[in-house]
Amino acid sequence: MTDLRDPNILQMQLEAYAARGLYPFHMPGHKRRMQPAPGLPAGWDVTEVPGTDDLHDAEGILRQAMERTADLCGADRTWYLVNGSTCGLLAGIRALARRDSEVLCARNCHKAVYHALELSGYRIHWIMPETDPDWGICGGIRASEVKAALRRHPSAKAVILTSPTYEGVLSEVEEICRAAHAKGIPVLVDEAHGAHLIPLSEKAGFPVGALACGADLVVQSPHKTLPSLTQTALLHMQGKLVDPVRIEEELDIFETSSPSYPLMASLDGCTGILRTQGEDLFERWALRLGRFEAAIRPLQRLRVLYHGPGGRQEKRTGAAGALFSLYDPGKILIDAGPAGMDGRELARILREEWRMETEMNQGSLVLAMTSLCDDEDALDRLAQALLEIDRQAAGKRKEQGTAADGGRSEDQGKEAVSGDFHAAFLRLKPTAGCTLAEAAGQESEMVPLNRAAGRICAEYLYFYPPGIPVLAPGEVITRSHLDLLTCAGEEGAGLYRGSGHTEIRCLRE
Repeated sequence: MTDLRDPNILQMQLEAYAARGLYPFHMPGHKRRMQPAPGLPAGWDVTEVPGTDDLHDAEGILRQAMERTADLCGADRTWYLVNGSTCGLLAGIRALARRDSEVLCARNCHKAVYHALELSGYRIHWIMPETDPDWGICGGIRASEVKAALRRHPSAKAVILTSPTYEGVLSEVEEICRAAHAKGIPVLVDEAHGAHLIPLSEKAGFPVGALACGADLVVQSPHKTLPSLTQTALLHMQGKLVDPVRIEEELDIFETSSPSYPLMASLDGCTGILRTQGEDLFERWALRLGRFEAAIRPLQRLRVLYHGPGGRQEKRTGAAGALFSLYDPGKILIDAGPAGMDGRELARILREEWRMETEMNQGSLVLAMTSLCDDEDALDRLAQALLEIDRQAAGKRKEQGTAADGGRSEDQGKEAVSGDFHAAFLRLKPTAGCTLAEAAGQESEMVPLNRAAGRICAEYLYFYPPGIPVLAPGEVITRSHLDLLTCAGEEGAGLYRGSGHTEIRCLRE
């Protein structure tokens, strides 16, 4: 029987194994005696030998560790992943249905989801998220949209979505799960950016996570917001709509056969920290966020989504209703446009003048990610920095004679959309020329941008971060796509593509 009380099962077992003094005539080559670089835990870097278990057939310490994590998160079963959330998405999506099945998928998913869809040969019906005209980012996926898609496509075998988004916006997961389950259809949620949304955090006022909302498969990246090492991830399962045997078969394909024990020990260590200190850590995180909200109320130019003047009661709304009513407060999205600068400039000022490195800047937006591991005064210092930058921006406006109205005009909010090419692409509804899988199997050729309109794309184009494709193989390239590509190149936007900036890879005609 697994002892779920011990905070660090895996660490203790690895230390006990090392203490046995068995000479390693086996991998890894450093023999636990030579550190490749100072500080690396070579002593814990073992392989699958008697006493250390096997991730792909876990019956000992790794099984115990994964059971402890499942218990913490509220899952029926949890798998440790050392290939990141990408591994869990590839395996989980492939386990949802048979090849050539129809699936519903939110368009604003990470490129790893697209790769899984391509490899699965699924026929995809996209659910398009709304984009807020004021902030230029995606809102959550509405349950009404999923219900309508289920009516249009009664043969669909699964629903796939991302919640929260990179910017922290959540979808109506609970109602979506109810609608899908009424038809016997499983729901997979990419919750890579919401690993902290577990029962413990709900007590501190954080949103309800996808597992508690009823999702059948949930993929999380603890390294993003919790104390775990980069590249660690979790795949959770609950219910009976997905076969765990299929999941393990797919993990055998996509997860390395030489998993890193230091990475797995960090997942178990994270579980132990949350079990013993989680309630206090989440409460202190919430208090820091509350102080930040109170401190930035005097902002006049800079805008902060959800946390800004008016606090959490002042939700952004679109024409069809609240787009950001479900939001993860751990994300701090700042709009520099009304202060007369773009995101790159604000990120530079925070880096060079305030010694703060932010997660992302794109268009006029800057994203600061917080976690329960932040210094006690980190958010206080960020608030101080934003207030000073805001004050200086207001002063510059007065000097230039542009702040005579004493406040922000209605048009100033629209500056947030300027240069936000990712949102602009997502507003273009994709037209399929063929499926992702069909496109992957065809010959392609390089086509100059000025001759690519009407051709079928053969490559992924995406902004990174957040890594959401704006064009995918099999989709028809329109003049609007090309205009945005040209503009993005001129503005120096971080668009990733394999074909350079003057050509695009298309299917051969």
